[in-house]
Amino acid sequence: MIFDLDGTPPDVGFPETRLAEKDPNGLLAIGGDLLQERILTAYRQGIFPWYSAGQPILWWSPAPRMVLHPDEVHVSRSLRKVMRQGAFEVSINHDFEGVIRACAAPRSQQEGTWLVPEMIRAYCELHRNGYAHSLEIWQGESLVGGLYGVAIGEMFYGESMFSRKPNASKLAFAKLAEIALEHPFQLIDCQIHTDHLASLGAREIGREAFHSKIAAAVDKPGRPLGRIERTPVAHMRWAQ
Repeated sequence: MIFDLDGTPPDVGFPETRLAEKDPNGLLAIGGDLLQERILTAYRQGIFPWYSAGQPILWWSPAPRMVLHPDEVHVSRSLRKVMRQGAFEVSINHDFEGVIRACAAPRSQQEGTWLVPEMIRAYCELHRNGYAHSLEIWQGESLVGGLYGVAIGEMFYGESMFSRKPNASKLAFAKLAEIALEHPFQLIDCQIHTDHLASLGAREIGREAFHSKIAAAVDKPGRPLGRIERTPVAHMRWAQ
């Protein structure tokens, strides 16, 4: 059964995620809005919005869930070599809108984008209010890679990444893992399996395990990520 959220207040709780559809995997609810209160309520329950232009808002909680335990990140020797070459810099919350718009750009292997304008506006508002964050990879003055996501307590929900140069998105992901170990974030949600994420150490866990972990993380006080200006990726712990 797919639940209809139209006409409900933004603070209404979502149905239990165990009721999500198996085909398509994880579809739980439809409609509603992208007000900050509703989006944060969704993330606290392990639910996220994902839809294309022309569709109503679709809310998902797939199982199994692709996650990264920060201490399990895999940084290959070839990626460490790229770090040490000194060609790239990394920043945090320096250009959130630039990152999300780059993530929204159509890619060669897909048609269109799921990051429709109202999604971009909603996440930019979350960023202004300290919930959504971006990591940027720079080569000279060019933004060549990055990722963004939502942080609640000690949980980071990764949303999307992009790369305009080889390895740029991998550098952003490695930096996120470094931040997660220091912040700390107990878990990084990667949503669904891709070979790219698996190569970086992410793995799938079951619904019950995922919800147990987020329940222990989202109510932690956390602390602001803030804004960090550009620094060489050669300074990252993985480059040493």
